Amino acid sequence: QVPLVESGGGLVQAGDSLRLSCAASGRTPSFYAVGWFRQSPGKEREFVAVISWTGGTTRYADSVKGRFTIFRDVPKNTVYLHMNSLKTEDTAIYYCAADRARTVPPSVYSNEYDYWGQGTQVTVSS
Repeated sequence: QVPLVESGGGLVQAGDSLRLSCAASGRTPSFYAVGWFRQSPGKEREFVAVISWTGGTTRYADSVKGRFTIFRDVPKNTVYLHMNSLKTEDTAIYYCAADRARTVPPSVYSNEYDYWGQGTQVTVSS
């Protein structure tokens, strides 16, 4: 098991920035790709961003490309999602997840991820 804990969510205004953290205990997440997904009420969970286990490859959903950045701090066993220019439609519960498979490029499909955190709420007001 790779317990994952998200933090950094909160209530912000449109146009603000926010940084989410995904901290892993136990086996280092540097062995795994780590992705961020989000889910808002009445909608399915959707892919947001992923970083490969090497850190060399990142992928983003079109809706966040150019606004969000995913990066990892290996010594801290933490992956971050920095979100700029937040929009009301970014409001959701954000989950981080780890994928043991070392696919290239890393997967954008939630059903291919093995470990999940409990989520952190991000609310963007207009």
